Amino acid sequence: MTASILLLLIVVALLALRQNIVIILAVTVAYLHLTWGDGDLLYMVEDAWIAIDKEALLSIPMFILVGAVMTRGSIASRLIDVAIAFTQSLRGGLGAAAILSCAVFSAISGSSPVTLLAVGAVLYPALLKENYPKKFALGALTSGGTLGIIIPPSIPLIIYGIATETSIVDLFLAGLIPGLLLTAIMVTYSLYVNRDVPKPTAQTRKSLRKAVLRGGPALFMPILLLGGIYSGFFTPTESAAVALVYALLVEMFIHREVGARDLYVIVQDTVALLGSIIPIIAIAMSVNVFLATEGVPNALGAWLQANISNVILFILMMNLLLLVVGMFMDTISALLIFGPLLMPVAATFGIDPVHLGIIMVLNLEIGLLTPPMGLNLLVASTAFKEKFSLVTVSVLPFIALMLVMLGLVSFVPWLSLALL
Repeated sequence: MTASILLLLIVVALLALRQNIVIILAVTVAYLHLTWGDGDLLYMVEDAWIAIDKEALLSIPMFILVGAVMTRGSIASRLIDVAIAFTQSLRGGLGAAAILSCAVFSAISGSSPVTLLAVGAVLYPALLKENYPKKFALGALTSGGTLGIIIPPSIPLIIYGIATETSIVDLFLAGLIPGLLLTAIMVTYSLYVNRDVPKPTAQTRKSLRKAVLRGGPALFMPILLLGGIYSGFFTPTESAAVALVYALLVEMFIHREVGARDLYVIVQDTVALLGSIIPIIAIAMSVNVFLATEGVPNALGAWLQANISNVILFILMMNLLLLVVGMFMDTISALLIFGPLLMPVAATFGIDPVHLGIIMVLNLEIGLLTPPMGLNLLVASTAFKEKFSLVTVSVLPFIALMLVMLGLVSFVPWLSLALL
């Protein structure tokens, strides 16, 4: 008991000193091995090596590069133009276009912050110019950015698949219906709350055609990406490489928006970002190995079976736990630690691992919007130069919509498993 209290005090102290999550995880894992393990830190190094020696991890840097290339070039803006063209004749159409742009962009980049930054840079000032309420504009873009972690290809789904050895293709298929349904719910809400916003200048068929033609190469990208994965023509890892090559060809030789100097900066920024992601994966996987060796998942499963009478109560408790976890941990760390921990326990209640993955990602998607550690709140506050408190209040209606979607996915497994 004393050792547990000391570990808690160490973590609290590191948080108070604003240490990086990598440092906190490394200290925690080292303490676990020294206190409750066999006292040999060499196993921590071996676990880290095994964790990063996986082919599926190659897709993560490539998807990040794809998002960076699209943002640096004009694919992102052309996708946004198409979304605006399709919704401009509707009252509140620009708000709906913001959600649709986030959904389409995230279906390519697989990253929530990248989606928020790319779409928000264009549409936030446009929404304010068209007299949309500031709270709505902030809430729609900050929340719409989270669609990037549920709509495939999704980096968090890849991480969950690696951590639990679940088929990434199955996870992508499972995320498709919930992702599209959540997008539809957000679009409907946006049209409803902005029904009194005056329409902009009427969009002609000619300008609509022009937007589609200009955005043709960009629109083909998600078709190429998802079509190749679901047809089995290439794996998720190979799809990331295909998407990267396609994005570079379009931006460098068709749009001519990205040059060699731009590419150097993009790669440099991506490497810096990976420097924070890969160590988290390596260290967190050591926690999973330690917990499995010590029999923690089995003990937890036995305790839950003895104290929880039915699957409904288990799902409610699990969702509550993950919502709290999402407030304090980043998505990748939470998936790496709690995925392998919860999967064997959920299996005892008959919950499919793929279904569990979608439930977890939806919970942690909400965590991106909840303080104190809500990543999208921090990114939006910085990018849009607005108060953190204002951004937090602005996302509340969208959190309510996400909670409804979470309830549907949790208790209607068909939504996740229908395409498998």
